[in-house]
Amino acid sequence: MSGSYKVSYKEDMAIFQNLWVKVWLIIFIILAVFSPILLNRYQLSILNEMGIATIGALGLNLLIGYTGQLSLGHGAFLAIGAYTSALLTGKLGIPFFLSLPLSGLMASLLGLVVGIPSLRLKGLYLALGTLAFAFIVEYILFHWDLTQGDLGMAVKRIGIGDYVIRSQRQYFYLIMAFATFAVICTKNLDRSKIGRSFKAIRDRDIAAEAMGIPLAKYKVMAFGISAFYGGVAGCLMAHYNRWIVPGSFDISLSIAYIAMIIIGGLGTVLGSVLGAILITGVPHGIVYVVDLLKGDYPALSGFIIDFKLGIFGLIIVLTLLFEPKGLFGVYQRTKVYFKTWPFKY
Repeated sequence: MSGSYKVSYKEDMAIFQNLWVKVWLIIFIILAVFSPILLNRYQLSILNEMGIATIGALGLNLLIGYTGQLSLGHGAFLAIGAYTSALLTGKLGIPFFLSLPLSGLMASLLGLVVGIPSLRLKGLYLALGTLAFAFIVEYILFHWDLTQGDLGMAVKRIGIGDYVIRSQRQYFYLIMAFATFAVICTKNLDRSKIGRSFKAIRDRDIAAEAMGIPLAKYKVMAFGISAFYGGVAGCLMAHYNRWIVPGSFDISLSIAYIAMIIIGGLGTVLGSVLGAILITGVPHGIVYVVDLLKGDYPALSGFIIDFKLGIFGLIIVLTLLFEPKGLFGVYQRTKVYFKTWPFKY
């Protein structure tokens, strides 16, 4: 028999378990280093948006995909992180690299508060509870004088001492560094006792409690960790866009993040990354197609613009119908196919 076998616990728990994974890691590092040289500003801006979305999607997947806690308020945690960092850096003059963890901690603290009802609520009732929290946050942002309501707030550039990040290339290296760190942290969390407890609660919470897993502790912890990721993503989003308004963090943002983890693959790190790439890239792809067609087929390009959201929704529906495991399921089947080729099984 041939194959890759683990003969020790250390080998089984290794992040880079075989040569194939290490090769892909090297390819990723090469692309990350040389992409800013080969791509233009607009293309880099798309990659930067994907990097920020990846961090937020990882956090939501820990809550929904790993723990089975349905939430419609993830956009509110991004808003908390964004406005916290904007106020800390703008009003108090706190450096970005100190405001970043503080933004995550503020979102995490409120996430712990929101997580308390999860001890009593499940399913749609929990989703409605998180949705109510999102509406409360949006209402406060619109009517609190400190956040300047729908006028919006300007956000300072990211600075390290006298060095200020200005170009898309500089943002790319910074955002990709944070996104890579978030992926590594999530992968390690998945392999830890906390990650295994999350999945046990998701699969059968009564059985998990019978095995000695404290449900209250881990359910509230899942909300706190998920909110921390959301707060960090919101902080990066605010400093990248340099202008924030409450309308940018409405229910549509939460739904977009839910679409990311469902299309990418629930309960998987790679699925969060793939889903963030697809959902962030689709609107830009639609704009690109419209620009190509508007000269020769103006009526068709106008039709695409009118049904932009419909096209977006159609992709989600088709994914749910034909690939319930999302893009991660496609990746798994492709990997198995090449492993066993030319044999069918």
